[in-house]
Amino acid sequence: MSTINRLPRMKTYNSITHILSLACAGLIAACAANQAGAAPNSGHLVIDRVANFGSDLGLVVSIDGKDVGTFSEGRKYSGDLPAGEHTIIVRVDPNLNDAKPAQTKLDVVAGQTYSYTAGWSGQDMALTKD
Repeated sequence: MSTINRLPRMKTYNSITHILSLACAGLIAACAANQAGAAPNSGHLVIDRVANFGSDLGLVVSIDGKDVGTFSEGRKYSGDLPAGEHTIIVRVDPNLNDAKPAQTKLDVVAGQTYSYTAGWSGQDMALTKD
C-alpha cells in the first residue's frame, strides 16, 4: 500500500520539475532575444511619468512623428533608437485642458542611454532630462 501512495507523488514531482524547466528555458530564450534585438548602432531611450502626472491620464510618446505608445500610471517608455537626430514629443491623453505638448531634439549616440521624465510645467507638458 505504501508503494501505491508514493507513485502519484513521483509523477507530480516529475511534472512540476518538467514545467519549471520549460519555464526557465523560456525565460532564458526571451532574455537572449531581447539582447540580440538591440541594433548595433543604437542608443536607448527611457521616458518615465512624473509621480503626480494624473491617474486617469495617459502619457503619449511620439518619436519622429510616430506614436510609440500611451503609458498609464506606473508604466514608462523604454526602447532603442538608431543613432542620429530624433524628435521626441510627449502629450497627455485625454487633453481636457488644452495642454501644450513638450518636444525635444535628441542626438542619439550608439551605446548611450538617455533618460527623461515627463511631467507638468504649469498647465503644459514638460520633458526633463534626468
